[in-house]
Amino acid sequence: MAATERTNEGVRKADRDHVFHSWSAQGKLNPFTIAGAEGCYVWDFEGKRYLDFSSQLVNVNIGHQHPKVVQAIKDQADLLCTVAPQHANETRNEAARLISEVAGPGLNRVFFTNGGAEANENAIRMARGYTGRQKVLSMYRSYHGSTTSAISATGDPRRWANEVGVAGFVHFQGPYLYRSPFYATSEAEECARALKHLEDVLTFEGPTTVAAIIVESIVGTNGILVPPDGYLQGLREICTRHGIVLIADEVMAGFGRAGAWFAHQLWDVVPDLITFAKGVNSGYVPLGGVIISDPIAEHFADRVFYGGLTYSGHPLACASAVASIQAFHDERIVENAHRIGEEVLAPGLAALKERHPSVGETRGRGVFHCIELVKDRSTREMLVPFNGAGDAAKPIVELGAAARAKGLLLMTHWNKIHVVPPCVITAEEAREGLAILDDVLAITDAYVA
Repeated sequence: MAATERTNEGVRKADRDHVFHSWSAQGKLNPFTIAGAEGCYVWDFEGKRYLDFSSQLVNVNIGHQHPKVVQAIKDQADLLCTVAPQHANETRNEAARLISEVAGPGLNRVFFTNGGAEANENAIRMARGYTGRQKVLSMYRSYHGSTTSAISATGDPRRWANEVGVAGFVHFQGPYLYRSPFYATSEAEECARALKHLEDVLTFEGPTTVAAIIVESIVGTNGILVPPDGYLQGLREICTRHGIVLIADEVMAGFGRAGAWFAHQLWDVVPDLITFAKGVNSGYVPLGGVIISDPIAEHFADRVFYGGLTYSGHPLACASAVASIQAFHDERIVENAHRIGEEVLAPGLAALKERHPSVGETRGRGVFHCIELVKDRSTREMLVPFNGAGDAAKPIVELGAAARAKGLLLMTHWNKIHVVPPCVITAEEAREGLAILDDVLAITDAYVA
């Protein structure tokens, strides 16, 4: 078999000959090729550079090819490439210690997984084992992963084709003032009515049957929906009152993305379980996990936890996490994400809204922002409808292609542009991306009624 030609077309052809992609009709794919990357930029085989405003899948928080993280992986490979999870290992120990440290008091144990879906899968399993209950509540606008329980907890349409009749998963409406399902006109109203709605759902489902409520601290793929002040605090109170485990899904929002180590810390809320992946080591090696509160960890001191993974706490992955967290501290990366969000992204996106009629709303925290596109600001009709694809998604496809032509790599979802660069981005780089967005938004403006 001939070696792949190292060109954009050669690599793309080899991909189409041999690789089966996720969430896609295979015959319609024309994948973008990446030859290399550094910092906030990637480049193709022709040497064209692109500012990565997607952080790949909102996970390259520390930037591409951070030298200290790369070196840590190499050093660990020289020392010990793999070790079974039942053995004690110093690299795994240190990763767990550092993760617990940034999670805060009372969260002292970590169960490692290979990614976010497995983290949520096992958090649900822990909550059921701890409470002796079965039901799990989650938001409709959510994504928690593609394994059996995680996809059942997911609210968005990726759940539809994957539902296998797993019992005990119930969905509810979360707060979303711009498209309020509660007819609210203020953040305070949205918060109060969303919490009342959840209380009603619990009443009808029976709170003594509910093991866990799992929420993304800031909803990610489904719109970067920042909860109103008081919502997560109210959720914590409801869970405490009913003996329900609160699981904070921090897979996308964690490790600096929202300008804090974990997004729930922005509201001084302490969950019972925290799931993580992505930003813990920027995906350099697959890694995720569950941070476990002391009462739940103690529950399993004399009871078996029926869960496990061959590669739980893999030393190469843990070495990359240790180096990454140390770099976060040394280079003040969390603080940088907060500053860029406050000083550059938030005001810059607000200015784009003033100039472009297709921009209905901008929102976010840290380097976790969203532009919501509309056909009509007065009606707030979505530029691309819910679950829109094919011709219905043409405006956002055109915008994404135009951005790539100008050297900007975006993440889009229906009528939303996610502005999610690496946490290490500079003000100059962020403004470069905003300037390209300013140019290409003329494409979606043309669709405004």
